[in-house]
Amino acid sequence: MDYFLFQIFPYIAIAFFVLGCILRFDRDPYTWRSKSSQLLRRKQLIWGSVLFHLGIIVILLGHAVGLLTPIAVFDAIGISHGAKQILAMVAGGTAGFFCFIGLVILLHRRLLDPRIRANSSFADIAILFLLLAQLCLGMLTIPVSMNHLDGHEMVKFMEWAQHIVTFRSGAHEFVSDVALVFKCHLTLGMFILLIFPFTRLVHALSAPVGFLFRPYQIVRRRES
Repeated sequence: MDYFLFQIFPYIAIAFFVLGCILRFDRDPYTWRSKSSQLLRRKQLIWGSVLFHLGIIVILLGHAVGLLTPIAVFDAIGISHGAKQILAMVAGGTAGFFCFIGLVILLHRRLLDPRIRANSSFADIAILFLLLAQLCLGMLTIPVSMNHLDGHEMVKFMEWAQHIVTFRSGAHEFVSDVALVFKCHLTLGMFILLIFPFTRLVHALSAPVGFLFRPYQIVRRRES
């Protein structure tokens, strides 16, 4: 099971993610959107959306940098494994708290507002619950990590992730003996990656960064 989940399943999830996104953008480009409910009810949306997106961006960037940066780089700049472990717990825990509050607000709107609920698909609601479950699993790893402040456990996840992205065998061996909550967190994360192309999450790949640098719009007064 460890071999399948942590050596084979990551590549299945990545394949579905890449091919699914390409096919959806090519075949159904008009479905490539966030399906915002702002027009139906603006109340709560700003706080929920801002807190969720702020938290999730910090979490994703932290995971990417923490897992994919070669261990030799941290050693070269003098950051010990223990210090990196504590930084990950503090920064991840803080970002996770804000993300949790935002997700709860967004779920409250989508479930309890009749108009938004009527315009929500099963996938719209299910993905929010999956993200909430994944976030809770991530937060539950913090108490477990407190028992490994030397950073040794984190090195295992770094080795696992770097073996996966470099197509090396034996990746599953690094996480075979970690706590169950870590295995559940990894597995659910890969499952979310697998279903990513079939949900509203695809809008994350089309972040309007260019909007910040676009030229001024010329607006003329309407002549009477």
